[in-house]
Amino acid sequence: QLQLVESGGGLVQPGGSLRLSCTASGFTLDYYAIGWFRQAPGKEREGVSCIDSSDGTTVYADSVKGRFTISRDNAKNTVWLQMNSLKPEDTAIYYCAATWFCGSTWYIQPQYDSWGPGTQVTVSS
Repeated sequence: QLQLVESGGGLVQPGGSLRLSCTASGFTLDYYAIGWFRQAPGKEREGVSCIDSSDGTTVYADSVKGRFTISRDNAKNTVWLQMNSLKPEDTAIYYCAATWFCGSTWYIQPQYDSWGPGTQVTVSS
């Protein structure tokens, strides 16, 4: 069974950085695209970024473009989300999820088969 676990969340001041990890168990990430989503209090879950398995193509939501970087190391079965220049509006629970490819619909949640439990990111002074 596909299992994903996020880690690396925490409390950080505005302008700070965090690096989230998404680690797979029970399967290899080699053939899966991985997306990152987030859900802020009182808001719907939204897509943040996605990275393809084949050529490592990446896509980002406009709200994080230029500040967040998604990367992967298949040998470590891990995908990372490097978050820089964090803002209070980035506060949310962050989730990773697996799909076959990102594509133009990467932000649509039913496209993803497996989800991690999430990790809390709080940006506050």
